[in-house]
Amino acid sequence: MASLCSLPARTRRSTFCKVPVNRLSRFSTAGPRYSYEDTLPNLKIGTHTRVLFQGFTADEFKATTNVKESLAWGTKIVGGVKPGVEGEHLGLPVFPSVRAAQEKAKPDASAIYVPGDYTAKAVEEAIEAEIPLVVAVAEHVPIHDVLRMQSMLQTQSKTRLVGANCPGIISAIGKCRIGFQPLPCFSPGMIGIVAKSGTLSYETVASTSRAGLGQSLCISMGGDVLAGTNFVDALKIFENDPDTEGIILVGEIGGTAEIDAAEWIKDYHRKNPDPKPIMALVGGLYAPPGRIMGHAGAWTAPGEPDARAKYKALESAGVVMVNHPEDFGEGMKKLLSSRARDSGSLFTYPANQKRGLHTMRRVSPRTSTPKMPSQPKTRSFYVKHFQALEMLRQKGISVRETAPLDSDFFLSLTVDRTELSPCIMASSKADFDPSHTKRFPFAYASEGFSGVLDPLIKAIAAQLRLPETAQEKLAELVQTLWQIFKEREAYVLEVRANASSGGPLEVRGAHFGFDDAAFRSSRRQEEIHRLRNPAEEVPEEVEAEKHGIVYVKLDGEGSIGTLVNGAGLAMNTVDALTLHGGHCANFLDTGGKATSETVKASFRIIVSDPRVRAIFVNIFGGLTRCDMIAEGIIMAFRDLNMSVPVVVRLRGTNEEQGQRMIGESGLPLHAFDRFEDAAKKVIEFAGETIDA
Repeated sequence: MASLCSLPARTRRSTFCKVPVNRLSRFSTAGPRYSYEDTLPNLKIGTHTRVLFQGFTADEFKATTNVKESLAWGTKIVGGVKPGVEGEHLGLPVFPSVRAAQEKAKPDASAIYVPGDYTAKAVEEAIEAEIPLVVAVAEHVPIHDVLRMQSMLQTQSKTRLVGANCPGIISAIGKCRIGFQPLPCFSPGMIGIVAKSGTLSYETVASTSRAGLGQSLCISMGGDVLAGTNFVDALKIFENDPDTEGIILVGEIGGTAEIDAAEWIKDYHRKNPDPKPIMALVGGLYAPPGRIMGHAGAWTAPGEPDARAKYKALESAGVVMVNHPEDFGEGMKKLLSSRARDSGSLFTYPANQKRGLHTMRRVSPRTSTPKMPSQPKTRSFYVKHFQALEMLRQKGISVRETAPLDSDFFLSLTVDRTELSPCIMASSKADFDPSHTKRFPFAYASEGFSGVLDPLIKAIAAQLRLPETAQEKLAELVQTLWQIFKEREAYVLEVRANASSGGPLEVRGAHFGFDDAAFRSSRRQEEIHRLRNPAEEVPEEVEAEKHGIVYVKLDGEGSIGTLVNGAGLAMNTVDALTLHGGHCANFLDTGGKATSETVKASFRIIVSDPRVRAIFVNIFGGLTRCDMIAEGIIMAFRDLNMSVPVVVRLRGTNEEQGQRMIGESGLPLHAFDRFEDAAKKVIEFAGETIDA
């Protein structure tokens, strides 16, 4: 069996088993001096970019509509791919494979418009054809598919990935859209934007457009656990981009990407006497610990910084922080004007842009945290304790369930978001303790461990202070966890074990989580997911799931129900209302493609909570039009006989039409466009005190 250390891995942060990231793979034609880092320039798209569509005629993502819009806007689309088919669609050629398209059309980028369970295969095909830039928009891509994609990407130097689970990348200056961003929000200008959240990025774009600044290049990281392009990658592009005068970063809970960005920004400020101004927002300041907040990666794993730590790190690095994207436009305008005065240069705005009316309001997050649910619920489906132990018994591992002992150690096989690979976390304490824990990333391509001689096993044993007599059993345990991890598409496998006093190594406790996306997108691992018992879960959350809604019931005395389209925007809405003095009863994301029926179902779930005294609807009309949301709100009031007052903030596509529909409905609805005005009104209705 191959040793882990004989396989390629991206290990820029690993303590053990270091392997060069530039090792050749069968997908690379470059020499060993090249790496994935060399694909960064491929992000600088523009009028020159020739775009290919994979899933050209697919209906699921409305690729045909997207192609028509992008062509009309100015994007240079050279055709699409439909496996095994040649022909024509929308007057553009259809190719039977990406390789054939690469040979005949010479695309610079490929937009992947296929469902989540087909995304990895489509990305692989693009990597093999050496397409310079690949943009994957699908959500619910199984985590093990992403791990395989990343293991390929990190061992080649031709193809750069944006996504998955993201709206894509767009050059407002070059009129090149690769993704499904709402075009009416964008205007050519000078601000570079990189974001995890799609809807928050649209809010940010609209704010900079209203302020007369416009955008240069907008890059979406996406909300998944493993991103093909991260904040630091985008910052490196913006740093030397002559079109970009100011930079905006939109982060959220989960992972360390914001901390990495803060470290890069510190170094950037040290090296540059006249740095470009940088602003940022971090969503999830008041997110419940251990809960997924809409995005697959929007949860804080053990050892990861929370949103407050990210906020403080960015602020300490010299970044101007805001608590709502509405504040970005005017805030950035002030920073750019100040920079121009300091440098003695003349600062002007694009002539075709309107001046904005909003002002920046900086608020530091409170130090007190409201009570939140203690039960863990993430993208993973967790089996019961006894079920996890039974899986180990079936693999021949010695199991004896006991209460925690001082001599127990903690071992976890999970996903390292920074290294984009699996990793083992080992703690000499019975529970996860950062001061006694080390991470050991390794390559996903591994078939297993070579036993006690494997360098990684030796390193883990040293960290756990295990005697040599226990190392063989440790190797068996790690190998078993790896088998379950791959065979069952696990997300995290945690065990508490003991090997004291020269006795046998025994597992004393286990906590196993499995990838929900593997089941949702492709019906893989059905046997595991049959173990789920919805009757033991929060009823409102189960009901919401049936309608494609993500609902999280918040503990405490929350009196404001929230209804928002987009996970990042929903997190930010809870944060901003809390910072204004409100108390939210729930997090609710209708999804980016909400319909009138979805809105009606959302209201029904919200009002089922007796604590709710007022409802705040915060909608940015990108993919979802404001008039359609207004129709859903009016329908809900009439059909559900609602009496709870509702404050509606509508921004984006058809916002004036939506606001007019609300105003003319004759119902107890209150429409606003500015967030602060809407927040004050809903807090007033809820009978709470408004913070100054």
